[in-house]
Amino acid sequence: MKAIIISGMPAAGKTTVATILSKELGVRMIGAGDLLKEMAKERGYTPGGEDWWDTPDGIKFAKERETNPNFDKEVDTKLTKKIEAGNVIVTSYTAPWISKEGFKVWLEAKVHNRAERMAKRDRTDIEKTIKTTKIRDKENYKIYKSLYDMEFGKDMAPFDMIIDTDNKPAEEVARIILEKIRELKI
Repeated sequence: MKAIIISGMPAAGKTTVATILSKELGVRMIGAGDLLKEMAKERGYTPGGEDWWDTPDGIKFAKERETNPNFDKEVDTKLTKKIEAGNVIVTSYTAPWISKEGFKVWLEAKVHNRAERMAKRDRTDIEKTIKTTKIRDKENYKIYKSLYDMEFGKDMAPFDMIIDTDNKPAEEVARIILEKIRELKI
């Protein structure tokens, strides 16, 4: 099986959908964010949980990443090799643009809906989460524009499929992807 690459803005549903696909297809799931967290630990940060990226520590790490491209490039090199091997579900912001391999899916969701998901998941205030989400979106865009001259969240050319997740549960999004990959015999 080709690798399936799931991308989208923070809290668009990437990890949840990838987990469902991984179980359904019986293949391993790898998250670029998890690899980045391992690297953050090596550098003295204490990442933990899905909401770590929204904490002051997570935002500080994002700013450090802007000044040191080795973090992201190392993760992307590892992911690219795994994608080329196939039989894996990958969640990544950059892989759709940097890898020539894989079936690439963009999960689209509005800022407010993504912030609501994060606030519910992390048990935080929605207004604060909206502000944090906008900061993350801006920081991610700057990082990937600087590293790869990539228009993260704007350039949809690499994608084989784009799904609006605003009013769909993760199970339905996963079902749509499964139907497509079975139809295409990926």
